[in-house]
Amino acid sequence: MLLTDHADGKPRCWWPGYDPLYVAYHDTDWGVPERDDRALFEKLILDGFQAGLSWITILRKREHFRKVFDGFRPEVVASYGPEKIEALMADPGIVRNRAKIEGTVKSAGLYCDMMARGEGFSDYLWTYVDGRPLQPDHLDRSAIPTQTPVAEAISKDLKRRGFTFVGPTIVYAFMQAVGMTNDHVVGCFRHEEVKALG
Repeated sequence: MLLTDHADGKPRCWWPGYDPLYVAYHDTDWGVPERDDRALFEKLILDGFQAGLSWITILRKREHFRKVFDGFRPEVVASYGPEKIEALMADPGIVRNRAKIEGTVKSAGLYCDMMARGEGFSDYLWTYVDGRPLQPDHLDRSAIPTQTPVAEAISKDLKRRGFTFVGPTIVYAFMQAVGMTNDHVVGCFRHEEVKALG
């Protein structure tokens, strides 16, 4: 199935189905170009937590993630010590994976180092697409890749810098979510709306 029809008459991408939370995310969040440094950090981390899970699982926990990770403010997360990590490991409201939690703390420190050097996290990421969202105009879900050479290049460089849970598939899902590529299929009502934002 390529598109789903809804009671409001708007055709949508197939993947959110009819879950109200997922549909709202599709309609207002997914694919919208994000330029805020902190918001990009948060989304990259949450996509890392998604590894091995479905995005709806993370989406349902997102507000609690934000609460216990201090709004994903990197300067705060980078300071987490063993006591905080153990508290997070004991919190059923998030994904309790030690490697992912410790990786988040490490990645926050690396983010802070980049910002201190004046790189800018947003500028760094958007440079890979020359500052403008890619517009592939996918006609069918089978045409949408799970990773691309651009995602592979970003993944390779993030890993070189020490970031974790940033494989090319995770990075491509991140690129889709933050609007670095407009992967709403042609025919979805958001396809043209998101294209206009680019």
